[in-house]
Amino acid sequence: MTSIPFISFEAGEKLLDWIALTDAMAAGHTLAKAEIGDTFLYRDPDTLLSRAAWIDGMGVAVKSATIFPDNAARGIPTINGGVSLYSDTDGTLEAIIDFHLVTKWKTAGDSLLAARRLARPDAKRILLVGAGTVAKSLHAAYSAAFPDATFTVWSRTRASAEAMAADLPALAIADGLEAAVGQADIIGSATMTTEPLIKGAWLQAGQHLDLIGAYRPDMREVDDAALQRARLFVDSIDTTADHIGEIKIPLESGAITRDHIIADFYNLDAFSRRSDDEITICKNGGGAHLDLMTSRYILEQWRAAG
Repeated sequence: MTSIPFISFEAGEKLLDWIALTDAMAAGHTLAKAEIGDTFLYRDPDTLLSRAAWIDGMGVAVKSATIFPDNAARGIPTINGGVSLYSDTDGTLEAIIDFHLVTKWKTAGDSLLAARRLARPDAKRILLVGAGTVAKSLHAAYSAAFPDATFTVWSRTRASAEAMAADLPALAIADGLEAAVGQADIIGSATMTTEPLIKGAWLQAGQHLDLIGAYRPDMREVDDAALQRARLFVDSIDTTADHIGEIKIPLESGAITRDHIIADFYNLDAFSRRSDDEITICKNGGGAHLDLMTSRYILEQWRAAG
């Protein structure tokens, strides 16, 4: 009987490449549109979240995460889990992949795919808003596509920015968000704010913004003016427009209409910059279909490495 591989974070991480991943994501969106579904189970204060996706021609993935808040007091991670990847041909289990490996590469790869198509190719100054785990992943991802860029980080908690800069010595720390936004070519925002931090009045011609942090209906990182000034894209209309405050709130208020959303990744031909001076925004909402694409890429790299 063939053993089913478990791909750990450490074993998988060294096999992966940001550019190749985004190319794989682009190719995945040329296949049939994914069927997706989420389920939640609760035992206060704990949660089990399962996200499933099926893409005809790629297979099936079920990503399960356990969220146990009390683990922090025990000195162990509060979020754990794995991705089960199944064959599209016969439904057999092909691999189990570490949750954190898939999440890291899916989340930052999602935004990198947008930035590769929407940011100016000569972008040299990148601002990271937020200094958590996602911001560190964004630093790695953007560095692959914009190797000559310099990075600045801004965080509401300066200590977290300083900790990130200690790990990345070339990273500068911004004192003020408005000034830092005004000086950036690319802005990657990964905060969990419910009140917009980035104002449309601050934006400059030619900028590209990747919005990652908001995932609940009450969350948003930019104000209405920012969305109105920019050409707006999303990774998936199905997982953003009616579910995430970044898009849902201004749609409901009438600040923007659905026609303001130019395209999602299922229409990548429309993901392009028309001029050097336009402002572009892409909302990263994630989704189980992107977990499937990322997991399939990881397994292919694992197999290629023997």
